[in-house]
Amino acid sequence: MKIRPGVHNRMAILLLAILLLAKGAMAYAEACSTQQHRQFDFWLGDWDVFDASGQQVGRNHIFSVLDGCALSENWTSASGNAGKSYNFYDAAENKWHQTWIDQQGGALYLDGGLQQGKMVLSGTRLGKNGQATLERITWTRLDDGRVKQHWQSSPDKGATWAEVFVGYYQPRKKDNNN
Repeated sequence: MKIRPGVHNRMAILLLAILLLAKGAMAYAEACSTQQHRQFDFWLGDWDVFDASGQQVGRNHIFSVLDGCALSENWTSASGNAGKSYNFYDAAENKWHQTWIDQQGGALYLDGGLQQGKMVLSGTRLGKNGQATLERITWTRLDDGRVKQHWQSSPDKGATWAEVFVGYYQPRKKDNNN
């Protein structure tokens, strides 16, 4: 079989194009696969959420989106209120961000990162009176497979802290009704 000179060149160009596309696809797939991008993966899952007294206060479904570049949170409280957040690692800033919004229009913007094995995110928001309040939420993976969420608030730039919420995320048991 004879290969015409023009065909050989076109085949080489096609092969080179395929290799470059494959390399680009691999780089894209690896864009969010660093160790830092995986730091919050312990929060992934379907969870029943309980307060410190053991009463169920809601359910949360956290899943990976955008090829592992972000976590999507879908919260439903026991009373039916709902909220969502996106959480992602920003390599340029070397920190994690969370953007939260609920069905009443409440918003929260948090930044931070892993500190001694705990994900700690904080941010300032204005209250209805216009006063700035510092919010800090810490997520801790527990040895029994649960995740503890500890939300604190400070009206004085971190000099004192008040507890807003302590919740325990327990892997949700599958049943025929859910």
